[in-house]
Amino acid sequence: MRIVVAHGADETVAPPSRRGGRVAPKTDVQEVAAILRKAGHEVTGFSVDGTPDCLRALLQARPDFVFNLVESFGGDNTREPHVAAYYDLLGLHYTGSGPRGLTLAMDKGLAKKVLAFHDVATPKFAIVWQGRLEWAHEIDFPVIVKPMREDGSIGIGFDALAGSLKELMERIDQLHAEFDHPVLIEQYVEGREIYVGVLGNTRAEAMPPVELDLSHLPKGTPRIAGTEVKWEEGTRAYRGSKVRIPRLKDDVVARMQSYAVTAFQTLGLRDYARVDFRLTKNGTPYLIEINPNPYLHSNAEFIRGCRATGRTQAQTVLAILDHALARYAVRGPTR
Repeated sequence: MRIVVAHGADETVAPPSRRGGRVAPKTDVQEVAAILRKAGHEVTGFSVDGTPDCLRALLQARPDFVFNLVESFGGDNTREPHVAAYYDLLGLHYTGSGPRGLTLAMDKGLAKKVLAFHDVATPKFAIVWQGRLEWAHEIDFPVIVKPMREDGSIGIGFDALAGSLKELMERIDQLHAEFDHPVLIEQYVEGREIYVGVLGNTRAEAMPPVELDLSHLPKGTPRIAGTEVKWEEGTRAYRGSKVRIPRLKDDVVARMQSYAVTAFQTLGLRDYARVDFRLTKNGTPYLIEINPNPYLHSNAEFIRGCRATGRTQAQTVLAILDHALARYAVRGPTR
């Protein structure tokens, strides 16, 4: 099958080059492309770089299938759903969630309202935009203050934790200046950072929980997986973060997995996703957010959870493709 691996402008499906005599580590795009080639598919890369020309070129390519690893358009993460919508307009078949699911999951406030209706525990929250309070529970300090429509921990650093009204107002003003959309104020849940992957569609399966251990952070530093932990390579926050399979009580695991599958199905996600939780000391899980089309690198939390079931990275990637193919065979090009 002719498969296009669609990716961001700064990525490639070509094998990594040598740097200083050493081979650079593979990216998730390169790993996925290599897995698909080894499975016998004809694989080419396609850079969705945010220009009209790239979209026209995709139309001309007319692949049999698109393995979609695009997370933004023109550097704007909030346009990720538009890329999937374009695939739909072209009649292209692709992996992962469609524009509806991507949009619902990206709007953290709306997603939390929908999940609360389905009895999924999520921290109390408020939504603020241009000086107006659009929605509010009664919440207490400390709170996490973050942009409502960004992903990948964008806009969430250690300074996202506000413990006073002054800090809250300063943080809201900062985010309004940086991002042109509402701000989410969320009750801070002291606890462990846990991720649960979901794989499949009609019979979606929740993976074993994976923990991001943040115990290495200095005393007084919020235990949150912000930009410092996820993206600032070379820092203590980044280097010391460890991913592991935690030992948890069966009933706690079952509740998180149930919440994860409910969130996946309620928001109309497809093929695979990662659901993020905070787990309190008394074993109460709170769903923080849902991530459609998560990172598929061999070291990623989603892949680690799948490995805990006995699946290899290659088996997981090919399962995602199989789930997507089955979706189109049953339901047609859109959902």
